[in-house]
Amino acid sequence: MLSRIKDIADRLAPRLIEIRRHLHSHPELSGQEYQTAAYVAGVLSSCGLHVQELVGKTGVVGHLNGDSTDSRLLGIRADMDALPIQERTGLEFASHQPGIMHACGHDVHTTVGLGTAMILSQLGTLPGTIRFLFQPAEETAQGASWMIRDGVMEDIDAVLATHVFPTIPGGSIGIRYGALTAAADDLEITILGESGHGARPHEAIDAVWIASQVITSLQQAISRTQNPLRPVVLTIGQINGGRAPNVIADQVRLLGTVRSLHPETSAMLPEWIEGIVSNVCQTYGAKYEMNYRRGVPSVQNDPYLTKIVEDAAQEAWGSDRVQLLMEPSLGAEDFSLYLNHAPGTMFRLGVGFRDRPNYPLHHPQFHVDESSIITGVVTMAYAAYKYWHE
Repeated sequence: MLSRIKDIADRLAPRLIEIRRHLHSHPELSGQEYQTAAYVAGVLSSCGLHVQELVGKTGVVGHLNGDSTDSRLLGIRADMDALPIQERTGLEFASHQPGIMHACGHDVHTTVGLGTAMILSQLGTLPGTIRFLFQPAEETAQGASWMIRDGVMEDIDAVLATHVFPTIPGGSIGIRYGALTAAADDLEITILGESGHGARPHEAIDAVWIASQVITSLQQAISRTQNPLRPVVLTIGQINGGRAPNVIADQVRLLGTVRSLHPETSAMLPEWIEGIVSNVCQTYGAKYEMNYRRGVPSVQNDPYLTKIVEDAAQEAWGSDRVQLLMEPSLGAEDFSLYLNHAPGTMFRLGVGFRDRPNYPLHHPQFHVDESSIITGVVTMAYAAYKYWHE
């Protein structure tokens, strides 16, 4: 079966490159993927899949029905949205949309999802059914929840996904057991002091200075009170406050992100952060308001499904092209929300070049080794086949 999958993939290779370049040239922002969704729906329909559009607002679902000898339903997820970045790659197929770019590889993810559907639809009837989930708005961490609210995870027993990784060479696969990505939450703290003259700070409560103490205390407390083997990253990325250089500010607003890998750590962070903020403000006579908004949880790869993907990649490409990743990423992925409903795994698809610079995700010069598309498609299709034949 592997040789059949590879043969079909080789025949499809020019078409898959064409699909990826079309998607790359026509990026759309989160929640606005109308043309992308229509294009995806057209490709799926041409493969004979039953297609549902406008799922999860701008998402697309494709069903490849099996013969029901195995009642398990497998989901395969791909995200479709781009980023508000001006492309600077100089490619012939660079973005046609000013200020919008596929700088995170979602054009490749969508192509891998479509290529997998194209291959599996040509293999004959599978034992079970596959539900392809083409999701909008991953970059804003909204699309998965939109799709789930529209019922895409009903009856699904397992779900697979991939994400490009520029530090892994093109043609290679990265496998990670356990935590793959971090939980990502939003933090908003407002320090409430009392205004006064800049020359008489003792008559005021300086919200700027107290905000600086809050930031410093949080960073120091992480290094001294949190388990270093269960990392926490807290970044304050925006500070707003003050009205004039000689007026002590009565209010400062801090906005940040909080990342963690372990569910137990994630659960305690709001109370821990508020305790530090409260103590600092009480010490210096200020008040505060805090809003801690849960984002997406950590992606925790299921060991059984991860082993299926690892075995599929090993058989397809050999051990020298399969990397076991020792470290997770503190980036976030709303694929984790699907894992609240069914076990799943996400593998890394190497897209790095060996003979030129590799720019990181979200960089205006980000580009991929397009040979990786076949690697991703074969790995995903063969893993899906093996799901029913292990």
